[in-house]
Amino acid sequence: MALLMETRLLLRKVKDLRCLTQKRHRVKEKWAATRIKHPATGLALQNFDSTYSVQLGPLWPSVRAALLSERKYGALLNNYGHDDVQAELQAKGCKDFPSDIETEAQPYLEQEPEVAGEEESTHVSVNKSDLDARQLPALQLSPNIKCLVFPRGDITRFKPARPDMFGCLGYYLMDAASVLPCLALNVQEGHNVLDLCAAPGGKTLALLQTKSIGFFGVNDASVSRTTRLRKVLGSYVPKPLLSDEKLRITTFDGTKWGEIEKNTFDRVLVDVPCTTDRHSLMEDDNNIFSKNRTGERRRLPQLQLDLLLAGIEAACPGGEILYSTCTLSQIQNLSVVEQAIHTAREDHGIQLQVVDLRPLTHMFRKTFDFAPDLPLGEMVVPHLAANFGPIYMCKLRRLT
Repeated sequence: MALLMETRLLLRKVKDLRCLTQKRHRVKEKWAATRIKHPATGLALQNFDSTYSVQLGPLWPSVRAALLSERKYGALLNNYGHDDVQAELQAKGCKDFPSDIETEAQPYLEQEPEVAGEEESTHVSVNKSDLDARQLPALQLSPNIKCLVFPRGDITRFKPARPDMFGCLGYYLMDAASVLPCLALNVQEGHNVLDLCAAPGGKTLALLQTKSIGFFGVNDASVSRTTRLRKVLGSYVPKPLLSDEKLRITTFDGTKWGEIEKNTFDRVLVDVPCTTDRHSLMEDDNNIFSKNRTGERRRLPQLQLDLLLAGIEAACPGGEILYSTCTLSQIQNLSVVEQAIHTAREDHGIQLQVVDLRPLTHMFRKTFDFAPDLPLGEMVVPHLAANFGPIYMCKLRRLT
């Protein structure tokens, strides 16, 4: 009994020595177990700082500041609406950027020959000050796509679109840089088009504005995202068009599309899932940098490669494929395209030609900032004065 009392007295004295412990170590165990963890947005910023500071060099600080600031939107005009929304927005200072190109950029737009036998211009000589005196091929864009933006440095916000008398909204708010892949896809009259990863629907809606598509296959692997896609289209497109047999909305695994419809489409848009850099920095909800999505993030490049290869197989000989992401990551952009070109040649016997998109950067340099000297494809980088993007795009053509 005496021994037990001495032990208790000794333990009490040891506890009293807590006052000699450094304050930062005086933490209750239950508090230590529930310390605030790094949010997903913080983990994304750490990842980008370590990766993009090397990839972009001195450009990264300005891009970083823009990514952490409020993004800028464009208003994609709905050609199925009946209100004169364009005049209303232009009165507020907006400009339709696809038609607002510089005078010296006009030669880069390929025109259909008007006289039989007339040869189309395939190359245009450029002054030494313009893109290092290299010769740029002419570029034809998808028609009828209109997207209005406020001038550089103007951060005015668009008001929500209003429905017309038939219930169609006048415009769709989206990152204006996301319209560039749709323009570059060069959809022409009667083309069969596939949008392999269509949700949430902005690029799908932009392609529908061309009113040139013969058959439009719209697909997304996610049931919930496809439901959202249908809701978006239902707010902008007349119901008879949604039920038309020329428009088909599906929920298939896009990586298997080469087995479903091979050598079928004139144009294929492959806007793949990615780290979505801007969302990853601004929103903790559904963030791919969350701890429980680490494996999914690491598998992204392989998923992107499989989707691009499926899109290549779905395109017919002579058809064109547009690969795009909304990330700055070289691993998800350039590396995926390089691997796809190699795999298509070695494993599928498909020869691909990279279509030069430099004319696009020259035409729209008043509206967007583009990354300089990319070895493959083009990329819009965010800038505080023109806070669009990031959007990476690379166009491939299947050789016959």
